[in-house]
Amino acid sequence: MKKIMFFYLFIFSFSLFAQVENFGKEISLSEKTKISDILNDPESFVGKTVLVEGTVLDVCQKAGCWMELKSDGDGKIKVKVKDGDIVFPVSAIGSNALVEGTVYKIELTQEEAIKYYEHIAEENGREFDPSTVTGPVSIYQIKGIGAEINIAEEMKSTE
Repeated sequence: MKKIMFFYLFIFSFSLFAQVENFGKEISLSEKTKISDILNDPESFVGKTVLVEGTVLDVCQKAGCWMELKSDGDGKIKVKVKDGDIVFPVSAIGSNALVEGTVYKIELTQEEAIKYYEHIAEENGREFDPSTVTGPVSIYQIKGIGAEINIAEEMKSTE
């Protein structure tokens, strides 16, 4: 009996410190796709709507227009939305997120890729060596439609 009471007390106390916040449209899919499945064969997912889950690694600091998700051992993928349509909070970093969206492909020439990676490095305050880009690049991302992010209260209070 004590174990059962402890379990319920634990669940109740956890619910006080975490809150699921919804962004964009309500999630309509129930079957999750592994991020690794998308990354291992991205062409087969282009144009398809998927539901992915992972930890939020990073969020656009300026407009909240993208977030990067990682799932244990699955690699990482960027979820991008049109500026202002959905604004992901920086406080989501480290939180678990469930995201629905459509996989798409960006094809960059070598010159475009250099500019893109320079921009990313600058945003993150890192150095970038243009010689690391040796040809055209294909980038796969998810155009976010809706998200549920489990944002912990302690993270929200640091905003």
